[in-house]
Amino acid sequence: MVDQPEFDRQTPEAGKLERLSPLVSRLIAPNGGPFTFTGTCTYIVGDRDRIVIDPGPDDAAHSDLILKSIGSDRLAAIFVTHTHRDHSPLAARLKALTGAPIMGCGPHRTARALSEGEINPLDASSDHDYSPDRILDDGEMVRIGDLEFETVATPGHTINHLAFALREEKALFSGDHVMGWSTSIVAPPDGAMQPYMKSLERLIARDEQIYYPGHGEAVKAPGRFVPQLLAHRRLRETSILEAVREGVDTIPELVTKLYRGLDPRLHGAAALSVFAHLEDLVSRDMVRADQPLSLNAHFYPR
Repeated sequence: MVDQPEFDRQTPEAGKLERLSPLVSRLIAPNGGPFTFTGTCTYIVGDRDRIVIDPGPDDAAHSDLILKSIGSDRLAAIFVTHTHRDHSPLAARLKALTGAPIMGCGPHRTARALSEGEINPLDASSDHDYSPDRILDDGEMVRIGDLEFETVATPGHTINHLAFALREEKALFSGDHVMGWSTSIVAPPDGAMQPYMKSLERLIARDEQIYYPGHGEAVKAPGRFVPQLLAHRRLRETSILEAVREGVDTIPELVTKLYRGLDPRLHGAAALSVFAHLEDLVSRDMVRADQPLSLNAHFYPR
């Protein structure tokens, strides 16, 4: 069993507006569950021209609370980190109600083409209707009123995933790339492990002092926590490689061996995470698979 990073499993309350800093407030959507913790964190940023980051699922009550929280101020923009249905669908409703432009990640796409006969197990969780007014590029600076944001490409959880750095507070809105309550799901074909690992390495080189994630409480010591996440993934990779060399050749068997005591509801996510590691190991010629590469493949050492 691979050691876990120092997770913070405090349970922030859905439906309650909380001021987190002079510029950042949080409102959690009512969509708690095993993959979303207490719900999606929607952030309302600014003190006159407001920015909503990750509005969440298309829930009318959550939309009403967001607009009530903004009050008479102007909603100047809606930022979206990635196109999963717990993060992006409400953007369209907010735009229709306020006229605020949708900015951030591009439309949903998979990290790779599907193999012949492969079914995308995450297709139902993806927001294929998301249509941004402005796609932000890596490193692009965006000024909204008195605030300046830097776009930071963080592919991995999804291939179109972005984070947004608020320069005024040395804060990063990290979406589902880095969360304090749990590791992020990296699941092919929507996500990919190699870009995820490189994205973690990139964040380690940055100087933000606090992360506001897509679920759970703020990450208050990212300089310590993100290297823990990266080390955890590298140890997981090593454990998978060792198990394959020992003759464990299927993903269900690997999940049973490596995730002892895991909530059965999360076995499917664990299988996808193992698949992401194996896909990467195959690409690096460290493991081979019978074809086609899939959740049902058998894997052997090189």
